[in-house]
Amino acid sequence: MSNDTKIEDYEREPVPQHLRKSWLSMAFVWIAIGIDLSAMFLGAQLGAGMSIGDSFTAVIVGSAILGLIGAVCAYVGAKTGLSTAMISRFLFGNQGALIVSVILGISSLGWFGVQVGFFASNFQTALSELWGWHWSLWVLSIIGGLLMMSTAIWGYRAIEKLSVWSVPLLVVFIIIALVMALNGEGGSTVWLPFEGEAVPMGTAISLVIGIFILGTALSPDIARWAKTPKHAVTAAFIGFFVGNSFMTIIAIFLSRAMDSDDLTGILLTLGLGIPAIIVLTLAQWTTNTNNLYSAGLGFSVVFKRVPKSVITIIAGLIATALACFGIYDRFMTFLTYITMLVAPLGGIYTAEYLLVNKTRFSFDGLDSNRSWIPRSIVVWVIATFFGFMTTMAPDGLGWFQVTQVPALDSFLMAFIVQAIIGKWVVKKG
Repeated sequence: MSNDTKIEDYEREPVPQHLRKSWLSMAFVWIAIGIDLSAMFLGAQLGAGMSIGDSFTAVIVGSAILGLIGAVCAYVGAKTGLSTAMISRFLFGNQGALIVSVILGISSLGWFGVQVGFFASNFQTALSELWGWHWSLWVLSIIGGLLMMSTAIWGYRAIEKLSVWSVPLLVVFIIIALVMALNGEGGSTVWLPFEGEAVPMGTAISLVIGIFILGTALSPDIARWAKTPKHAVTAAFIGFFVGNSFMTIIAIFLSRAMDSDDLTGILLTLGLGIPAIIVLTLAQWTTNTNNLYSAGLGFSVVFKRVPKSVITIIAGLIATALACFGIYDRFMTFLTYITMLVAPLGGIYTAEYLLVNKTRFSFDGLDSNRSWIPRSIVVWVIATFFGFMTTMAPDGLGWFQVTQVPALDSFLMAFIVQAIIGKWVVKKG
């Protein structure tokens, strides 16, 4: 065992079997990730643009697809016991994996900073309306960043504990808000027939999938802690399905009843001041700490001699500092581009493990692995470019559409091409 095991997060080796977790505790982690404010805005968008029956259908179908993809990716993580960044060494070689790990780290770290800024903005509104306190965004960004860093620094088991006690609390407060909203004057408006031009069902489903499709590619970061692949698959499907659908469905009801897409504002209007603060804090904390956790795992593959806890602290402080100055508002396009490089990775490693050659995924002898594996790099480039072709302008080329979710397009393309080229190479070799 390496000295890195002293920090007990096993970022550069398989998680020991005796420390693996049950499906239930892992499902709580994924559910906690899914309960966030972005799901609230999505639910409000669907609630305002479709009938309530059609919006439910879109959420259920989209969440089921997410659950299936997440389960497949989680299976590989549980079988190997390794993070997404470490798994990339089997696919791209020891040197190629460094590029992949940097991209994983930057993407996850970037979204951590964005969510810190989002948290600060919403928290500022809540404090102002509730108590008349006018705290600056940079102070709230520092508070939020340090809070979300705390669990990421200690690793998966700290995130698990946070999720297990926070999810029930979040569910209770959100359901209380729902009951109060439905009992109020707006309750009768929920079931009114939809009038106007409806959001197409395909578009609605794509929006539901798009909100967490990138998270499925990073499933091994959590699934490596599963007792068995069955535990991982069960936890991932339930986590992505329930976590993604719960908040969105609740948001559909709340937004239609209160005619608002602002969760914090809805809770304050209902007189739930303290619950509003708790929900805002826990919803963003449980989601965003996983962004920094994945960033730490990615950079740990690059900076092999630095403990992950140190890497996480440095990365978190940098991201929080940038959030304080609002710099992420200027880098959203950059983050969109670099994040599009992440989705194909899930398709590549699942295709390789399930259809091509699972015997390659052995930790023993990994250090003697090839420096570069060209075929996976070629597939990565092809699938990423395919995603750009299906992304609407100005962020992409917008040449055509497939699933209406560019990240899903690139995932599926990577899976298909990796399987075809991989089988051809194995047969030829």
